Amino acid sequence: MDLTFLLDRVPEAWLLTFGGLTVGVLFGAFAQQSRFCLRAAALEFSRGARADRLPVWLLTFSSALIGTQLLVHFGEVQANEARQLASPQSLSGALIGGVMFGSGMVLARGCASRLLVLSATGNLRALLSGLVFAVVAQASLRGLLKPLREWLAGLWTTVDLGGNDLTAHLGLTPGIVFAFGVFWLLSGLVFAWRGRKSFWQLATACAAGLAIPLAWWFTSAMARQAFEPVQVEGVTFTGPSADTLMLVLSPPGTFLDFDIGLVPGVFLGSFLAAFLTRELALQGFEGGRSMARYLVGATLMGFGGMLAGGCAVGAGITGASIFALTAWIALTGIWLSAALTDRLLESFGAPQDAAAIQNP
Repeated sequence: MDLTFLLDRVPEAWLLTFGGLTVGVLFGAFAQQSRFCLRAAALEFSRGARADRLPVWLLTFSSALIGTQLLVHFGEVQANEARQLASPQSLSGALIGGVMFGSGMVLARGCASRLLVLSATGNLRALLSGLVFAVVAQASLRGLLKPLREWLAGLWTTVDLGGNDLTAHLGLTPGIVFAFGVFWLLSGLVFAWRGRKSFWQLATACAAGLAIPLAWWFTSAMARQAFEPVQVEGVTFTGPSADTLMLVLSPPGTFLDFDIGLVPGVFLGSFLAAFLTRELALQGFEGGRSMARYLVGATLMGFGGMLAGGCAVGAGITGASIFALTAWIALTGIWLSAALTDRLLESFGAPQDAAAIQNP
């Protein structure tokens, strides 16, 4: 699709921001309606519990992967220009950060995207945790925690392996890549059938996943047609949350781009979906101990997400959709550490029942 018509009438920075806002609204609305949540999916899988959120995550993941790879195959997305593949990435950061993020999302009862979605529906626990997440992410990116992040990230990088493209390392053909995505799509449908999930929840899960290739397509089109350089990117929340926080704290007229529109868009989309379905409800903390747990979790996610180069969506779905090696390492670390943290909490007398798994 040619964006010339819009570029001739809208300043590039504003068009990028509006694109991010649009993608964010779609992802936020569909994530809210599908109950998309990596934490719940990981705990269901590790506990062998009834698959309620696992099929949702699998459908979102597989839809993002298949959609992105189709766009790459037809030349609509230049994946090799994405940050994850175009520049050296940290293998040690992906591993350590993924483990920290997985533990943090269990403590905070939701990953970064889930906290943002929930905060728009009136969940004050998620709102405060999300703010702490953004502050720590900013401190890790440019502030007090930056030296520690850079030291850990520099321990082992993709330069040592000759790149971050997993398809190149493993010699994967496009046919194998598509078959891989279809396998997980069918797995999600099987789990959904066993769990008797509604068609609406399955459809919105797939729609949330398709927001990722939409972001890849839009930023790729802007990169080809805009006068100023544009970063090819998908959907992620660690860096954009930090940038949005600084935009709020900075004077008017500061830099606008795709990321700046994304976070407010997700919030708006989730709010509208919850409003239209009458799911808005104020929720607070149950006590000081509960509050401390959420804030520790948010802190771990803020530093871990920035260290890993992405959150549960940014690394776990967006990065995985272009087969960035570090994204798969981070995603594996998130799943394993989430299961381990859950077991440790249970052993220390803080069990989570089925309702707690599904409802932060």
